[in-house]
Amino acid sequence: MSSLSTHVLDATTGRPAAEVPVRLERPDGSVVTEARTDTDGRVAKLATGLDSGDYRLVFDTGGYFPDTFYPQVVVTFSVTGPEQHYHVPLLLSPFAYSTYRGS
Repeated sequence: MSSLSTHVLDATTGRPAAEVPVRLERPDGSVVTEARTDTDGRVAKLATGLDSGDYRLVFDTGGYFPDTFYPQVVVTFSVTGPEQHYHVPLLLSPFAYSTYRGS
């Protein structure tokens, strides 16, 4: 069964970004699930049993950095294997972000 987790790190402090709202959506905008990062900046089990296809992770970065240039970060990714774990980390600052497929 596929599973999805995420981790948000604050590049300005070098620490986890706690309480960042995260939403998982299908491409049509329908919401699969919502959560907030924990004190370690993680959402360990955001979703399980995802069907193959494209999804979007929407991070409410404006709620974390009120004066950010990027009030929302949207990461679109593809689920290709029903038995795989997908981990999508986000490295965040008020004026930049990066992401990658983690393990």
